Amino acid sequence: MKKANNESILIARHINTFLNTYVLSQQTYSQHTAKSYRDAIVLYLGFLEKEKGIRTETLGAPCFSRAMIEEWMQWLLTERGCSPATCNNRLASMRAFLKYIGRQDIALLYLFEDATLIPRMKDMHNPVHGMSKSAMQALLAVPDGSTKSGRRDLALMVTLYGTAMRLDEILSLTMEHLHLDAAKPHVTIVGKGRKIRTLYLLPRAVAHLKQYLKEFHGDMPHPTAYVFYSRNIGPQGKMSQTAVNKQLKKHAGIAHTRCPEVPLDLHAHQLRHAKASHWLEDGMNIVQISFLLGHEQLQTTMVYLDITLEQELQALATIEDEKDRTVSKKWKTGSGGLAAFCGVASLEK
Repeated sequence: MKKANNESILIARHINTFLNTYVLSQQTYSQHTAKSYRDAIVLYLGFLEKEKGIRTETLGAPCFSRAMIEEWMQWLLTERGCSPATCNNRLASMRAFLKYIGRQDIALLYLFEDATLIPRMKDMHNPVHGMSKSAMQALLAVPDGSTKSGRRDLALMVTLYGTAMRLDEILSLTMEHLHLDAAKPHVTIVGKGRKIRTLYLLPRAVAHLKQYLKEFHGDMPHPTAYVFYSRNIGPQGKMSQTAVNKQLKKHAGIAHTRCPEVPLDLHAHQLRHAKASHWLEDGMNIVQISFLLGHEQLQTTMVYLDITLEQELQALATIEDEKDRTVSKKWKTGSGGLAAFCGVASLEK
């Protein structure tokens, strides 16, 4: 077997550093986003090795050409059965990596520039099915307040709905993020891309949280303890998303018998979507909703809420008005293979 040349070693080093250092320290706090980057790169390495016959000694810049990436996208779609949306997410991860190596080595910047020209796959928008206010009332009436788990679930659901946080955001909350005794009770959120935002709490959420904290954390909670924690690990371990969604489905099953509008396959994201929709119904400005949701681009909120053309024009007009006035804010493993060469674990088929 031929030895790896200088270029292949350089590429491998870039991949390893990007996944094991840069992404974790610079790009995001989210383990899910970091995993998405890793999965995309590992899948690409597997494609290069198994479909294109690339070996450690032949790994180089040409392996990341636009044509090669486009062929990979088709492979993901046809051979692995990925949806267009998943393929587009993989493409975004690849672009992030190529942007990184372009910054590290100006001679490789063209790879990123070429990758930005790759069109996204057409994806039929699959909107999140929200819930009406009556459906939310039915759902929040289900948890049994006479049980400890019921009081926990109710506190979580009321807070999740009241703030429209992402599930990972609420599960990542620690005691130091809560400010329940402030003049305006609020939580500090560290969202995607390390962006920090403040979300204010309504009296009902504050009351449920205070009762929950006294029961589950005692009088002297540790600042770094997770607000909603794992029953098995304790306050220093996050409650899992699987556990939350399991409880939501259980409560939804009961609520559905009282209000058919409550979906039986309820998941946490639908509470976030529901709150955003209700804000819109109540006349809240789309710009404010976008800020509360933690969306970087207003267009993301437009798509998220299926905003009509008329509503979009109103929002854009609002943005133009904002320019003229100041507005206060409301709210290395295995043996052999490219993956091992680059110091990342390969994926199971």
